[in-house]
Amino acid sequence: MFRTVFLASLAAVAAVSAKGQEEAQKGLAGSIDGNIYTSPTGAFSMDIPVLPALGGVIHDTNNVVTFHDGFGLQLTVGAFAQDATLKWELSTRGTKDYLIYFFGSYVLSDFKRFCPQTKIESAGFSADLMDGTLFTYILMPGGSMFADHIVFGQPTDPLVAKRGNAIFVKNGFTFVISTELSERITEGSHYKKPVEEEDQILRTRLLGFIKKMQFPKPAPQK
Repeated sequence: MFRTVFLASLAAVAAVSAKGQEEAQKGLAGSIDGNIYTSPTGAFSMDIPVLPALGGVIHDTNNVVTFHDGFGLQLTVGAFAQDATLKWELSTRGTKDYLIYFFGSYVLSDFKRFCPQTKIESAGFSADLMDGTLFTYILMPGGSMFADHIVFGQPTDPLVAKRGNAIFVKNGFTFVISTELSERITEGSHYKKPVEEEDQILRTRLLGFIKKMQFPKPAPQK
């Protein structure tokens, strides 16, 4: 269901970025109307956060869309329909424990297949946002989408990407919103921000993306 799909989308974006957005959009599973992207399942729509004029590209599958440009933005949105097993897990565990379970069982394991040394640096739970949202912040040695965009000199230490993730449930879908803190890589040896500030930057950006999303209610069953 989820395995290999999430990070495969990131790899695909890296592969098509040189082709430009127009060519990449020809094979989209979802749809674009003006500046609005709608997922193939109709689970959500959102403002497109990248611009073709700035090298923005979009790649998607039935479950995941990734937006990427060369100026520091990389956003991946996954929407996974809950099958009977996941619905049962949610009903028996409660929201917070379900989101922890989903992240550990599916999201983190997928990241580790892409980058085996991936680890959680910190995490937190917001009971008020989207009726319960889990925020996780992970470190990925060698897993950056911006390794070729260093501005201020090569770091002396190995490049370790940091991603923020927001996981919540809406209308029978488990959503995973993920973005990389690109400055951690692009600023090279000049980068000095502490962990707490990094987490706050990522959380603020994730909240901004979520606010730009719409979640149509499913049609009532006849």
